[in-house]
Amino acid sequence: TSIMAIVALVASLFIAAAAPAPATATATVDLIVREANPVSDTAETLVERLGGVVQTNLEIIGGFSATIPASMLDNLQSDPSVSAVTPNAGLQLSTAGWEPASTLGGMDPRTHPGSLYEVTRYAGARDSWAWGHTGEGVDIALIDSGVLPVNGLTAPGKVINGPDLSFESQNPDFEYLDTFGHGTHLAGIIAGRDDQVVADYPGAAADYFLGVAPDARIVSIKVADKDGATDVSQVIAAIDWVTQNKNSGDLDIRVLNLAFGTDSTQSYVLDPLAYAVEQAWHAGIVVVVSAGNDGNNNPLRNPATDPYVIAVGASDPNGTNPRTDDFVAEFSNCGTVDRHVDVVAHGRSITSLRAPGSSADVNHPDAVVEDRMFLGSGTSQAAAVVSGVVALVLDAQPDLTPDEVKWILMDTAQTYGSSTALCQGAGAVDAFTAAYGKPPKGKHSATQKHPLATGTGTLEASRGTDHLEHDGVVLSGEQDIMGSPWIGVSEWVTKCWKEGKGKNAVTVCEDYLEKVNTLWNGGDWNGTSWSGTSWSGTSWSGLSWSGTSWSGTSWSGLSWSGTSWSNMAWNGTSWSGTSWSGTSWSGTSWSGLSWSGLRWD
Repeated sequence: TSIMAIVALVASLFIAAAAPAPATATATVDLIVREANPVSDTAETLVERLGGVVQTNLEIIGGFSATIPASMLDNLQSDPSVSAVTPNAGLQLSTAGWEPASTLGGMDPRTHPGSLYEVTRYAGARDSWAWGHTGEGVDIALIDSGVLPVNGLTAPGKVINGPDLSFESQNPDFEYLDTFGHGTHLAGIIAGRDDQVVADYPGAAADYFLGVAPDARIVSIKVADKDGATDVSQVIAAIDWVTQNKNSGDLDIRVLNLAFGTDSTQSYVLDPLAYAVEQAWHAGIVVVVSAGNDGNNNPLRNPATDPYVIAVGASDPNGTNPRTDDFVAEFSNCGTVDRHVDVVAHGRSITSLRAPGSSADVNHPDAVVEDRMFLGSGTSQAAAVVSGVVALVLDAQPDLTPDEVKWILMDTAQTYGSSTALCQGAGAVDAFTAAYGKPPKGKHSATQKHPLATGTGTLEASRGTDHLEHDGVVLSGEQDIMGSPWIGVSEWVTKCWKEGKGKNAVTVCEDYLEKVNTLWNGGDWNGTSWSGTSWSGTSWSGLSWSGTSWSGTSWSGLSWSGTSWSNMAWNGTSWSGTSWSGTSWSGTSWSGLSWSGLRWD
């Protein structure tokens, strides 16, 4: 979805795109340099000798970030003091974009190849419905820009509110609601169902809107505002909440949809965001992540880089309904030999539910289809299709583990002859075949055995180069949106690294594992556990949200007042834990924040 310009988690998800560097006579490149000998300063000296600038020490990886003249890159890479050089790229929520309705070229919007009528048929969902598997009893967490109560998402209990962690959370006019337009579009694909359709889903006419898993329930956790802006710390908080509350009350969250990605500069083993999704996976939640919309020659975006989760690419139906001529869309990231797409699903010119008055709606009026629909493309739409398919599989076989679900999806997928294995993975998902697939047992079990993520990297590296900015103050470094220190595990690894002089930190520091368990496995968020707060799992009733918002203390009751990002306070705007005093976020403009910064895939 270009939607978000999404790239970073939700339409512009709250991370501001970095301003372009002024033109200079000499082009420069931003890099992450890993040293052959981290204790030595030889590599730093080399960078300066080549006309570059050493920036941030990255002791956790035994290296540093730097900027050098592009013409000197080969000299740097070939020097024996350098172990590896990688681009220092920005954080994105990827999206291919909203499209003019004219793209349909006169085809019937109800039955064109990207209509939900055809998408559900193509993905095997309609065959699955005919056998009684509609996603009933499965809750799907959607971390995105919120959801609007439009027809297709207004049935009682269809949408449940999790916490609103966006910058609009304290404005009652916008709380929970999708002011960006991306979350509503995806919710429709995953589990939409017109109120008029109460039975016989397979026989429902194309006039009615039905998502892939029409009886599944959406648990909406809003992290992005009208500009799609957000910070990685907010997304991690949302994942943490989902993991801690997957079975709270009557919830049964089995699937988590993440349609965003960052260009993290660190391995998935170190990255805090990748670690968060992996914790959700090991807690029994199938995590579905969009691959990114940067093009076939690009690596997957984080956290799709984590090999445990399901990385989804987008297929293009080539303007026809038969699948024989389908191929992987040119905007879909393929990945690398080491980590590439797992499966693909329809992601080109998808018509799903429109969010009237949202930023997408206002800025792209030509994308409106027959008043209630909106046209968009991206790996985020493809991920939504797969999340719905997973719900159908779990409806049929509720005892499957996440590893088994992934194995079955890949084992039953159908390949395209026109696309490489790197770009399509196992191929296009087939819900009907997967619903009856059986995982292998014994020594050939479906259990994944990749190296486990540790989360010991930095929050800053997870963000990439694009950051949230307000009144000239940039959110950077190891601090969250409250301006409070990010108490991750990197400080303990750094300590162990120093004390062990580069040896295995776990064996050098006796308290390492204890600290990791305290900070992560207990669901710790700045000293206060999510599980220590109460939540009123509210749902929609009719066309409005009923009940109250997430009760308890938001963000651990931390106050904005007295905090700062870069030694500059937030203009007296304070956070009281349950309300905003002073300037409302809804009246605050975020400079540089767009989906081109954090992109929705």
